Amino acid sequence: MIVLRNLAFYPAFYLGSVGFVLAALVAIAARGRGLERIVEGWCRWHRGCARLLLGIRVRIEGPAPEGPALYAIRHESFFEAIDLPCLFDRPAPFAKSELFAIPGWGRAARAYGCVPVARDQGARALRAMVASARLFIAAGRPLAIFPEGTRVPHGQRVRLQAGFAGLYKLLGLPVVPVAVDSGPLYHRRLKRPGTITYRFADPIAPGLPRAEVEARVGDAINALNRA
Repeated sequence: MIVLRNLAFYPAFYLGSVGFVLAALVAIAARGRGLERIVEGWCRWHRGCARLLLGIRVRIEGPAPEGPALYAIRHESFFEAIDLPCLFDRPAPFAKSELFAIPGWGRAARAYGCVPVARDQGARALRAMVASARLFIAAGRPLAIFPEGTRVPHGQRVRLQAGFAGLYKLLGLPVVPVAVDSGPLYHRRLKRPGTITYRFADPIAPGLPRAEVEARVGDAINALNRA
């Protein structure tokens, strides 16, 4: 049954995604009209395919606070990366620069408001990220980052990337850690039915020393990280 679920999910989601990307490119050509709705529709399409075809449901624990914030999210699979527009209202995610090379998708992501993360450019990349982030803050959009920098297997814990502490210091926003346990279900190949949980922790005020904020964020995003 699990194999059959996956055989149904992959063509449904990815062929549907091609349609959403083409619609996004048309929206960009029309000066961005409808782009946000298309991106949100893609996210809902993914959730619907995951629920109906894979048997994956989503549970959210703890309310997301109101007001500007930097959401630091545990990263175990592609699920939470695709799911961001379903979690937040018009999020501005930080995404590794390699993703913007994907034909069509990269252009749509940039137009929507994804912020490229060029990890090999150091301080220069951080300045560019901060400049973009401040524009989205002014527009009332929440910022979302995966502070581990890459997908981490469930049950493992890694140090946070240095860029996270830089953003926290320079933006002066509260940080809201978000734990997620998608890894055991949403594998790269064979995905399994079950419930994926997001757990929103209490906001962490700006202005803390780097070691303290990294420790607190690390503990919170790993709250569901059972081995």
